Amino acid sequence: MEKVTDKIINVGVNDREITLFESQYELEKGMAYNSYVIQDEKIAVMDTVDPRATQEWLSNLEKALAGRVADYLVIQHMEPDHAGSLLSFTQKFPNAKLVGNAKTFQIMQQFFDIELEGRTIVVKEGDTLQLGVHTLQFIMAPMVHWPEVMVTYEQSEKVLFSADGFGKFGTRDADEDWTCEARRYYMNICGKYGMQVQNLLKKLSGVELTAICPLHGPVLMENLNYYIDKYAVWSSYEPEDKGILIAHASIHGNTAAAAQRLKELLEAKGAGKVVITDLCREDLHEAVEDAFRYDRLVLAASSYDAGVFPPMEDFLNHLKAKNYQKRTVGLVENGSWAPTAAKTMRGLLEGMKELTIVEPVVTIKSTLKEDSLGELKKLADVLTANQ
Repeated sequence: MEKVTDKIINVGVNDREITLFESQYELEKGMAYNSYVIQDEKIAVMDTVDPRATQEWLSNLEKALAGRVADYLVIQHMEPDHAGSLLSFTQKFPNAKLVGNAKTFQIMQQFFDIELEGRTIVVKEGDTLQLGVHTLQFIMAPMVHWPEVMVTYEQSEKVLFSADGFGKFGTRDADEDWTCEARRYYMNICGKYGMQVQNLLKKLSGVELTAICPLHGPVLMENLNYYIDKYAVWSSYEPEDKGILIAHASIHGNTAAAAQRLKELLEAKGAGKVVITDLCREDLHEAVEDAFRYDRLVLAASSYDAGVFPPMEDFLNHLKAKNYQKRTVGLVENGSWAPTAAKTMRGLLEGMKELTIVEPVVTIKSTLKEDSLGELKKLADVLTANQ
């Protein structure tokens, strides 16, 4: 347990065993499932935790309550990593009211068989719940990143309970930079819903905050404008940094060698930050993160079955699903007898907004030779012009 303020306690759990979040995102430092208790004349519990952590959470909750009982459970998000212990809560506190919006209870009935008659408080935009000194104000945040999501502003202590917003991968005490893992979390989980995040930020503009309490990661209590500014940039799809990501998918290593040569050419031209990733071996979701972070992207791939090597196709499908846009893109293809990768990559990029695909498109036949090296140099010139 950790105190947020004298009256707000984080009773969440650090899961140090989990290595794959949502069955797809690699975790090196576990995951935090946060839940908060607000102590007042009435006691409100803010969300539950993943079923993996139910028993530890209930133990933390019991210690925080110190013999009292919970009056309310506020359900901001019904995804199982936050609402997965809801049934256990209702069994332990049969008289507690469940607070959510209409969509909350619709989805709840899809997950659980709970008798809701007389147990619910249905809230809508701007509604408040008085606990005593503390007043909870509910702000709807649909599609950030589920339709029932809402956030809660506690008016007396000026604390925002932000649901999945401002969360990150890793336990609360993970010794690592917040921005990197928060960016990877945001781009891969909320990235598709930039417009909806922007709408929520508009609702929160001008609201005085002393702390942001997310459902994942540490509580944020200092330099809050830094985190809000990051979300403003990420949700606008504008590049965060000047730089180039070279993402390659190479079968026998020749395309990888060309990608490395391009990196050297770019750095020699003073391109600044140049990041290279092997889509066949490195974390795909870090590659997605970096594609959004930087203003330029180079795709280098082998041709395969009259198309493109599948790791590149997978990467581009992920970018499309997350609304990738507003970037400059260079293409490098390799093919021993019938290069098809560039055409296929271009097709996969179609429909993404405000992408500029630059010339030349570099074609390598098996290995990098003088002619294709010359084209690679021209591509480096184009990517560093007017930077």
